[in-house]
Amino acid sequence: MAEEFPFEMSPMYEGERIRKDDMWVELGGPNADGFELCVSAEMDELEDGRVTILGPDLNELEEGASVPFGMIYKVAGELIEKDLEGIIERRNHALFAFIQGQMHLNQRYDIWCRISKDMKKKGVESFEPIFRGVMTLYKAELPFIEKMETVVVTDPDKVKEELAKAMESYTWRDDRAKGMHDDDVDVFYGCTMCQSFAPTSACCVTPDRPSLCGAINWFDGRAAAKVDPEGPQFPIEKSGLIDAITGEYESINAMAEKRSGGEYTRMALYTFFDAPHTSCGCFETIGFYLPEVDGIGVVDRDHKGVTPNGLPFSTMAGQAGGGKQVIGFLGIGILYYLSSKFLQADGGWRRIVWMPKALKERVKEGIPDEMFDMIATEEDAEEVADLKKFLLKVDHPVVDGVVRTVDDKKITEGWTVEDPSEFEDEVIGYIEETGGDLDVDEIKEKLLMSEGQFMQVVEYLQDEGILE
Repeated sequence: MAEEFPFEMSPMYEGERIRKDDMWVELGGPNADGFELCVSAEMDELEDGRVTILGPDLNELEEGASVPFGMIYKVAGELIEKDLEGIIERRNHALFAFIQGQMHLNQRYDIWCRISKDMKKKGVESFEPIFRGVMTLYKAELPFIEKMETVVVTDPDKVKEELAKAMESYTWRDDRAKGMHDDDVDVFYGCTMCQSFAPTSACCVTPDRPSLCGAINWFDGRAAAKVDPEGPQFPIEKSGLIDAITGEYESINAMAEKRSGGEYTRMALYTFFDAPHTSCGCFETIGFYLPEVDGIGVVDRDHKGVTPNGLPFSTMAGQAGGGKQVIGFLGIGILYYLSSKFLQADGGWRRIVWMPKALKERVKEGIPDEMFDMIATEEDAEEVADLKKFLLKVDHPVVDGVVRTVDDKKITEGWTVEDPSEFEDEVIGYIEETGGDLDVDEIKEKLLMSEGQFMQVVEYLQDEGILE
């Protein structure tokens, strides 16, 4: 590259992890606000290569600190349109990390970046050369960018202010994508942006199923594939339908096999269990199967507590991330919750049993009215035992068996008792106490059993001659 920088820049550094002991400063992440945004502009509005810093510069930040941080890229060019903002923005995930000694995770309002102590040793004292380097990489990789400026925000109050503006842009993009569905198009789009961290990740972006990271919707994929045919977003012909309910297509299977290096040969769009979508690690939320209740819980990265399975988001993300297909875990983008095809093969919302209160409110628009109060939050249940009580109390569909709406097929049998003899004393004691006058609500509350489970034990007792 023509311009000299005090650090190396190469794709070989993408995916570099900077551990806490090697960290000079942490930008955004779990302990501070952070965001990245791309905004298109007119050519005469920008000064090419300019870097503006709003707040303390890099050399003014305390070593080891976690600070609020925002990156705003302003771009202009004859071919640049608003549809490209999300794509240019998402490319920052790679290009920021092309600089040796830098780490970039996640996207949009969830960015987590670190700069290593080695950068300090190299004499880097300001964000300016770093972002001049990032812009140089951008213009080399995306030649349609003719002018580019960067605004770096480190002042905490200013970060909050600019983050609020960024959220308006994200919402605009998301709302635009809600009006289209998979049945309306003949082409889906793939994305391999996360392969530096998740080598077998093979993301399929459709109108009903935006990317797991939430940063790429169908319109973004179309725009990116048009202007950068050799880039990480590419078209997938919607062909060879195998199963409309699970969302399995021959063309997506072929893409998954090719892009995962042969690791996976099948990938279905609308299921949690049979050949599910690969999970990258940048996903906005993660779903987890709870076999004790035959239901699905979901949690977002903002929820700091554990879930009813005893695990926090971070632990499950580590188990399911990396571009893997893991039965029982699934990365999910926020917009997918609003889709009519949300986990349709598995029962959709009728199978969801737990989610954090904040996430539940955030996706309330997508939850059927009759299911909203049947889904527990951390206020209702922190452990499986509490969750069982709640689901019994509200008569959640998982208790007696889920009938999915897409084809009115009963796909689960409801709660059953594997060994009725284990509940022999409890059921006999209840029958003796009530004189055989059974109250279903009381059975649920006192015995933590559904009516079906209770009758299963009664039938066992009758077969054994214990009850007449």
